Amino acid sequence: MENILIIEDNDEINTLLRELLKNAGYGVKQAYSGSEGLLYFSGESYALVLLDLMLPGMTGEAVLAGIREQSDIPVMIISAKTDMEGKVCLLQTGADDYITKPFDTREVLARVELLLKRGKMSVQRKLIFQELRMDTEKHTVSVNGSPLSLTKQEFAILELLMKQPDKIYSKQELYELAWEEYYLGEDKTINVHISNIRKKIKQYSEREYIETVWGIGFQIKK
Repeated sequence: MENILIIEDNDEINTLLRELLKNAGYGVKQAYSGSEGLLYFSGESYALVLLDLMLPGMTGEAVLAGIREQSDIPVMIISAKTDMEGKVCLLQTGADDYITKPFDTREVLARVELLLKRGKMSVQRKLIFQELRMDTEKHTVSVNGSPLSLTKQEFAILELLMKQPDKIYSKQELYELAWEEYYLGEDKTINVHISNIRKKIKQYSEREYIETVWGIGFQIKK
């Protein structure tokens, strides 16, 4: 199930969007301010963000900039602002779509589905989970702002886990995806690499990021 974050201070509109998305089969998280929205975004994984512009405290424009510092996931602006110059500016600075209020719920849902399809076709460059930050294009990883030095396979394993935090990967899956070779049942190789990743993270964070699911494999620990 794909999760969508709604950042909208109007309770009626927020609830309307939540029910629309839940009835369509999506997971939904609601935020009512910009700072709350960024807090949720930094702590969890989402496939799409629906963002209002006129928010209490932090503006929607600032929230968009904060999201773009962390991820390339689709962001749809839903706002009462109708000036064309403002729309164009937002689309040029990171928004993927813009729909004005009042809106037709059928149009919102259709645009959501389209953005999610586009998102699946593109490779996500920046990944984030809790204090972990990864840039797959630059091949960099950091925890709490401190860079980690990972081998090619360690990076590939962590990338797989971060991309799908809800998925439990078997040792065979991790080996074949990270090494691009057929798995011959050698358990120690994956165990050693997982142990090395944990040790490197532990230098900068007490949080245990990789969980062993006994009898199955590994996943990002929530």
